[in-house]
Amino acid sequence: MPRSVNAVASRSRRKKILSRTRGQFGRRKNVWTVAKNSYEKGLGYAYRDRKAKKALYRQVWIARINAAARMYGMSYSVFMGKIHKKGIELNRKALADLAMNNHAAFKAIVDAIK
Repeated sequence: MPRSVNAVASRSRRKKILSRTRGQFGRRKNVWTVAKNSYEKGLGYAYRDRKAKKALYRQVWIARINAAARMYGMSYSVFMGKIHKKGIELNRKALADLAMNNHAAFKAIVDAIK
């Protein structure tokens, strides 16, 4: 009896990977083994960079808070130390948004902690 290999499922599985690697350069888009490796590597990068994106946003927020605090004669570390000591519960994302878009509110926070 001949061996049954279920070519329909194998082909659909390969086509799924190859369709997801369209747009990549060279053999990555049309050679099965290269495309499979490229796709799996890309999934790993995507997982890693979803975590890294959070760290990058935190860096941006800190830079913006630092720039705004220095306009009022304070460094970032002094500003954050005083804000925690006063018990003001605003996270870095909110503070950075105030520093960029609402200067009056940020100045009120600075005045409150001085």
